Amino acid sequence: MSFSPINAIKNFQVAERFMRYVQVDTESDPNSTSFPSTEKQKNLSRILVEELLEIGVADAHLDEYGYVYATIPSNTDKQVPVICFCSHVDTSPDCSGKNVKPLVHADYQGQDLVLPDDPAVIIKFAEHPDLQNQIGHDIITASGTTLLGADDKAGVAEIMDAARILMQHPEIKHGAIKILFTPDEEIGQGVNHVDIKKLGADFGYTMDGEKAGTIEDETFSADGVRVVIQGVSVHPGFAKGKLVSALKIAAEVIQALPKDRLSPETTAKKEGFVHPNHISGGVDKAEIDFIIRDHNTAKLTDHENELKSIVEQVVAQYPGATFRFDVHEQYRNMKEVLDNYPQIMEIGLEAIQRVGLPAERRSIRGGTDGSRLSFMGLPCPNVFAGGHAFHGKLEWVSRQDMEKAVLTILHIVNIWEERA
Repeated sequence: MSFSPINAIKNFQVAERFMRYVQVDTESDPNSTSFPSTEKQKNLSRILVEELLEIGVADAHLDEYGYVYATIPSNTDKQVPVICFCSHVDTSPDCSGKNVKPLVHADYQGQDLVLPDDPAVIIKFAEHPDLQNQIGHDIITASGTTLLGADDKAGVAEIMDAARILMQHPEIKHGAIKILFTPDEEIGQGVNHVDIKKLGADFGYTMDGEKAGTIEDETFSADGVRVVIQGVSVHPGFAKGKLVSALKIAAEVIQALPKDRLSPETTAKKEGFVHPNHISGGVDKAEIDFIIRDHNTAKLTDHENELKSIVEQVVAQYPGATFRFDVHEQYRNMKEVLDNYPQIMEIGLEAIQRVGLPAERRSIRGGTDGSRLSFMGLPCPNVFAGGHAFHGKLEWVSRQDMEKAVLTILHIVNIWEERA
């Protein structure tokens, strides 16, 4: 007979944990050359290790790269695959994560949420469709001047509370469980130094999704492209017929990109895009960084060839100018791996249903640590953590949805044990 973890839960601590964790500044830095990119990320990781040790997870530790590794031992005689749960501690550099002041809007009734530290920042019911599912819930937001950090401290808090419950309730049968907390996910470097052999897991789940009840098994495939344009620099007082501005060429390249397709603002669902996200330089040399995205990995080459053709056509109009076109792989669609292990998604979907939620399989217009972990030998879909409106001041999460995520973790490990 299967065990329902709901029967064992008397008091969740996930919301309280979450509100503590978001007050620790863990913003990552895309311009840093160190790993982790900011030393302050380890401040939260140290707290997590201390709390894991306090609840009896004896091997919890922080390594030199800022990863937290921990093991909850098996409590069954069955041979069960080792399951890892992973979340990232860093917050996005797109919005300040310093001095976050979490606020609880108890018993939400559909009103717009005006954030007190900047009354111009309003989470509007009409603009956030998922708020329709939150009537009666306790909504947690920031105060209006920072992001909240639900991406992904909600996932961190959920894994931590599930760990506490598992240590306190041995009647919930499970195999060995691995916990992994990573830095620098928001800048695409979250698993650069993960020791997969040391982690020792067979399958994983990142707790980094959005809407309650969702589990994602498909991400973008992603490349980065850097276009380096070399101009001809001449004193502007003597420049006639000689000067070739790399900066103007770069601007013209961006202007020549398609206006009605192939951009984030004109695509949806499974459509890919070419997105210039940084430009720098001057007359002599200019650089444009692009991110190239598509769910179909083969289409990345098509998008890159189209971009290269645009650059060639623009640069050809400027005698003396040259360019370099550098492509580097970022991550690949985890579905290419996960389709070989259908039981991972089957168990994830069943766990969500046992919590009492309608289970929804989704694709992500983005990537997770799970994208790269899957190709490193740890097949790893992405489970909801409950946060919404990531990376900005309008971010919010529901206490009840985080509690459902905790229960989903408990059901996942219990179902793996049942099926063993």
